Amino acid sequence: MRSLLVNQAVLAAGLAAVLVAALTGGAFAQTPPQPAHSAPVADVLAFDDAVQRAIAANPTAERAATAVRSAEALLAQARAAVRPSIDGSIVTTMLDDERGFSGNVVQPQTQMLFAGSASTPVLAMAQWAARAQAAERVGLARLGADDVRRQVGVAAAEAYLSIVGAKRQVEVDERARDTAQAQLDYARARREGGVGSRLNELRAAQELAVIQEAVEQSRLAVALGQEALGLITSSDRPVDTAGEPALEAPALDGESWTRSRTDIKLFDARIDAAGRVVADSWKDWVPTVRAAFEPQYITPAGLFSPSGTWRAVVTATVPIFDGGQRRAVKTFREVEMSLARVDLKDGELRARSGVRSARVSIAAEALSLERSREAATHAAEVLRITDIAFRAGATTNIELVDAQRRSRDAETAVRRAEDRARLARLALLVALGQFPR
Repeated sequence: MRSLLVNQAVLAAGLAAVLVAALTGGAFAQTPPQPAHSAPVADVLAFDDAVQRAIAANPTAERAATAVRSAEALLAQARAAVRPSIDGSIVTTMLDDERGFSGNVVQPQTQMLFAGSASTPVLAMAQWAARAQAAERVGLARLGADDVRRQVGVAAAEAYLSIVGAKRQVEVDERARDTAQAQLDYARARREGGVGSRLNELRAAQELAVIQEAVEQSRLAVALGQEALGLITSSDRPVDTAGEPALEAPALDGESWTRSRTDIKLFDARIDAAGRVVADSWKDWVPTVRAAFEPQYITPAGLFSPSGTWRAVVTATVPIFDGGQRRAVKTFREVEMSLARVDLKDGELRARSGVRSARVSIAAEALSLERSREAATHAAEVLRITDIAFRAGATTNIELVDAQRRSRDAETAVRRAEDRARLARLALLVALGQFPR
């Protein structure tokens, strides 16, 4: 009689544990030790903050900013070439002996020359054109930097969303682990009470081990995602996420949205710059005229060298024949303009295709998410009914383990559908040029 009471108490404890697990999501289960791949998290960032930090501090964006400075330096050089210049020089000449005749000194033994030169271009069409072209290249560099920042922002957003999805998968796996732990406790209680079998307990233990491995893998995915986000945001430690972004895309009509994309702006600017270079090609044949004023002072003066002199010089350079070099340069410039037009056409086609694909994906993923949630609801109900049947002895735990797996797979499918839906909304924002703002 005492043995029977003990067995009934053990079974009651097992049933209570299972009920608590079903009601609380397994809160009674022991918390497994933290995996070795856990790393200290430096910051917890919201979606917009993570994107802006990546844009501001990522080395790729910083390299693009240096390209702007290089273009500005080239513009300064082009401007200097068409501005007045002033030079000065001091020359000391020492001979073995002074030179002269009839008592007159023609060349002193030691003589110093102080000379200066001030020159300015009077007519320099090619150089003036080069200055304007250098100014346009600064604009191109800035647009290129904007496009690089856009790419960095998109990479940061994708890393952020991968962490959000990985965390949700951890929740799915941990709930499945807690349910499997409750089933193992129940099977052990039944065996110890003399009404269960070792086989059922082993099946439950096997299922628990499989799910625990899945938990570790999903946790590892979170840790790796945090490390990737920390790298993109130039943090020395992993960075975690703070919630899920809304990512609501505006409904834009027409083609005006294409001009808000940084890559399309860059392609347009390249065409304009290449067209200016081609249009300025004729200026390479215009004569170049430069005027200079050169004063000098010599001490001590010689017989034929007065102390102070000056001269004014006007130099004109006329291109006559260069062996076809300028013609080849013009052809190369025309090719560059043609390639820029091809790039623009390709970019616009890709942009419109990206928008269409993103809209189709959003609609398809919304339907897929709805079906996945419906399947997960059915799988959870099947698991509940199978669990009741198993407790009533109407089935074995083989069906129960299969129902657990199907329920976990259905929840995983829901999480993956949610991830795809978020990425589709992000892709639409990127394609419309609305991200990053």
